[in-house]
Amino acid sequence: MFRKLSSALALITFSLGAWADETSLRKLIEVAYPKMNVESVTKTNHAGLYEVYMGGQIIYTDEKFTFLIAEGRMVDTKSKRDITSDRLADLSKIDFSSLPLDQAIKVVKGNGSKKVAVFSDPDCPFCKRLEQNELSAINDVTIYTFLLPLDQLHPDAANKAKAIWCSADKAKAWNDWVLNGQLPKKINNCDTPLEKNSGLAKKLGVASTPTLFFADGKRMLGAYPAAEIEKALLASKK
Repeated sequence: MFRKLSSALALITFSLGAWADETSLRKLIEVAYPKMNVESVTKTNHAGLYEVYMGGQIIYTDEKFTFLIAEGRMVDTKSKRDITSDRLADLSKIDFSSLPLDQAIKVVKGNGSKKVAVFSDPDCPFCKRLEQNELSAINDVTIYTFLLPLDQLHPDAANKAKAIWCSADKAKAWNDWVLNGQLPKKINNCDTPLEKNSGLAKKLGVASTPTLFFADGKRMLGAYPAAEIEKALLASKK
């Protein structure tokens, strides 16, 4: 009985110690970077490094914050697994079911069984590439496109987004534009969700387009090849 009690006390002491280390480290980081939101601090199993999730990215440091490794990748040499990418995918997951899909353009291909949400700027060249070269090659998918014009980069994107959203057939208007470069001939006036989409993007940490979200909540940044998107779509259905 005493042996079990000692083991339990040791486990509690270790857990409190680890928690204290992570709390102290968080305070050091917040003092050094007061404008950054430190979302989590976790001790890894590698060389005493701590994983810090802040500003939408992962950095690594030691328990005293004497150095930091930013924009680096931790890779398991045996499995060749990119640990950083896997962890970032988990930490940046969202609740797909909570997305306000009425603020998105819905395009259904085939039976639409696979689902993906895309934040897209009408004048973003990578968004057009995503639609033309990648999403066009994928079948049986429902695509929810949240129009997110980035005014600083593309001053006319908001006007295009309004013209597309206010058309009689939003899905057709979007496809006509991204696939063929044709805007609706008749421009209608209507209420648009552009301001709400901007707020949603900020809430979800979407800073660039295209950004994709899959049914399991995982995100993908950029115009990845169709095979990679298909793989993520299938994984999100499991």
